[in-house]
Amino acid sequence: MAGLRLGPLLRHVDWESGTSATVWVETDRACTAEVRCPGGAGGTAPTFRVADHHYALVVVTGLVPGTATTYEVLLDGERVWPLADSSQPPSTIRTPPVPATGAVVAFGSCRWAAPAVGESDPVGPDVLDTLSARLAADPEAERPDVLLLLGDQVYADETSADTRAWIARHRQAAGTGSDAPPDQVADYEEYTHLYDESWGDPELRWLLSTVPSCMIFDDHDVIDDWNTSAAWVADMRATPWWHKRITGGLMSYWVYQHLGNLSPAELAEDELYAAVLAADDATEVLRAFAERADADPASTRWSYRRDFGRTRLLMIDTRAARVLEEQHRTMLDSQEAAWLRTQVIGELGDVDHLLIGTSLPWLLPPMVHFAESWNAALCRGERGPRWARFGEWLRRRADLEHWAAFTSSFERMTETIAEVGGSDTAPATVCVLSGDVHHAYVAEPVWTTGQPPRSRVFQFTCSPLHNSAPAAMRVGFRFGWSRVAKGIGHLLARHGRVERPAIRWERTGGPWFGNQLMTLTLRGRTARLRLEKASADAKQGRRETDRAGARLIGILDRNLTKGG
Repeated sequence: MAGLRLGPLLRHVDWESGTSATVWVETDRACTAEVRCPGGAGGTAPTFRVADHHYALVVVTGLVPGTATTYEVLLDGERVWPLADSSQPPSTIRTPPVPATGAVVAFGSCRWAAPAVGESDPVGPDVLDTLSARLAADPEAERPDVLLLLGDQVYADETSADTRAWIARHRQAAGTGSDAPPDQVADYEEYTHLYDESWGDPELRWLLSTVPSCMIFDDHDVIDDWNTSAAWVADMRATPWWHKRITGGLMSYWVYQHLGNLSPAELAEDELYAAVLAADDATEVLRAFAERADADPASTRWSYRRDFGRTRLLMIDTRAARVLEEQHRTMLDSQEAAWLRTQVIGELGDVDHLLIGTSLPWLLPPMVHFAESWNAALCRGERGPRWARFGEWLRRRADLEHWAAFTSSFERMTETIAEVGGSDTAPATVCVLSGDVHHAYVAEPVWTTGQPPRSRVFQFTCSPLHNSAPAAMRVGFRFGWSRVAKGIGHLLARHGRVERPAIRWERTGGPWFGNQLMTLTLRGRTARLRLEKASADAKQGRRETDRAGARLIGILDRNLTKGG
């Protein structure tokens, strides 16, 4: 009898017709996966095989718009979900009414796997586990229509003690040894263990089975500072273990994360997906794809678009799509940049809200922004070769590789937002959603040149979901918004001969630290932002709490538009 190894994950829910969805599963052997709903809705799919692992993405049809439909998962006709001993409510697929009147979008990034029951948690309660407990306690309460996971869904380079022990046993059993660091994953098989550890968490498993999700990678999904610079890439490719790491990382990302980002229509047209389904064993098909994606990033687009009624999400790849040649550094290659502009300008249409998901914040604290712009100028030789060598050393040591470190891309993003926000059909809000920096804040830009946009423009940064921020980082990010810090940043920019950007921006909320989640409630042309933090304060009781006794507490609840 086939067993369910991981999942189910509810991924894509159709907002155009409200009648279909996709559900992802990993099984322990080849079989036929079925999703069955009351009333006849459902779907089946045969599993496909990658490196002795078996997966299926089931397209569920026959759903009714504006309803919540329970479902179960069967493998070769035998029910495997819900789990027999589960105390959680049934998993459901909630479809929007057509036409949809609004959307609730929750987002965040950076999640270490939560420890097992009974183990201490050095970074505090997991906000997604805590959200899961709240929703399970009150299944009829408002829940996100979609959960955006903005990077670092797994940590390939910062593994838990349990994973390090598993890696040691695995490599010893394989008998082949490995040049990879003993505390980091080496290949596809070891990546599968990371997903087992993270997504096998009972609370998260149930949450992802009942709340649709959209995902994009960031550096730790592969390695810290992935694609920082051309020199960094050359150094990594010279190491004996890097090829297996990057290949395994991209293969596993395609299987576990990217595949579920696609709609049924996109899946039907995807040549790689067709080749994987047609192969008896798709390992080499997927490995060849990953090698090509690494060698020629422009050959693959990881970015994608989702429409939630009159809200558009553009999820942007800010890691693999980079151009790293110092004199022509860009966050997005030419094809990726053209795709983004087409979605924002050429095909935007009449939408109420535009969401731009990018793992790395567009607007950082001003001192950090100018420090990164200055560093980029040094690295491209504005102050000579000695300063350039220092700049490369500092870039890697201080992680200076956000949008500000790709000056032309920052300017182009700023221009694009101004253009869409100033059009005759400008959305009510343009919101840039980011993570990465292990704290949360709200920033708003003011245009100092040109015509300011009519749209309200925001940078919303929310991180981590389950991680920590060292004390030095907390002090640095608080200081980075101060007037003194801005002055230091301007001095650095002057030394690097960096021009001032077309905007200035202020922090209008935060910084907040802790394990936290932001939620945008979008109704018509109104928008509201909520920030909640997972707290283990025993005084708050255990009602609607996770297994560690934590609960979500409100930090911010703000109307962003008139009439909200």
